[in-house]
Amino acid sequence: MSSPEPITPEWLERVVARDRESSRRLVERLHPQVLRIVRAHRPRRMAEEDVCQEVFMSLFRHLGQYAGRVPFEHWVSRVAVNTCIDQLRRERARPELRRADLEPAETLALEHLAEDGAGPDETVARRDLLGRLMATLGPEDRLLIQWTALEERPVPEVSALTGWSASLVRVKAFRARRRLRALLARLLASESS
Repeated sequence: MSSPEPITPEWLERVVARDRESSRRLVERLHPQVLRIVRAHRPRRMAEEDVCQEVFMSLFRHLGQYAGRVPFEHWVSRVAVNTCIDQLRRERARPELRRADLEPAETLALEHLAEDGAGPDETVARRDLLGRLMATLGPEDRLLIQWTALEERPVPEVSALTGWSASLVRVKAFRARRRLRALLARLLASESS
């Protein structure tokens, strides 16, 4: 497998000058990277290809602003992440999760949350429960928990993706985890009522 064609400043200049062939090749070259980001962070209600299209529209609209201070692929990642965050913000619907909304397996997982050694079925239920809890969080909180806690990405990488300082990433991630714990505590409290 050969390495992908490097994206050169000359290539980007042709794209900015609206050269169709260069633009088509750029989309083909970047599509796997953008699709990977979108699959991880897209709003539930939108098809991944729709979000990819939004990313590329934003990319072409702002390509003239690329200053070359970071590798182009990093800049594209930031555009993709920001587009996903914007789409998540547009969703606005963040329904509150109640115990009554849970599936029986999720209820069982909630009841045994503190216990270790869960079986495979309960592990799946725990993952589903976490997904439902995270769906009630704001888009930034969801992404930060996904990156820092679930994917265990290092703070410098999250900082590069978001454009935030490392200390801001740490503070926002701490607050996001605290909000997630509060949601879980509220759900557990409703269990005992």
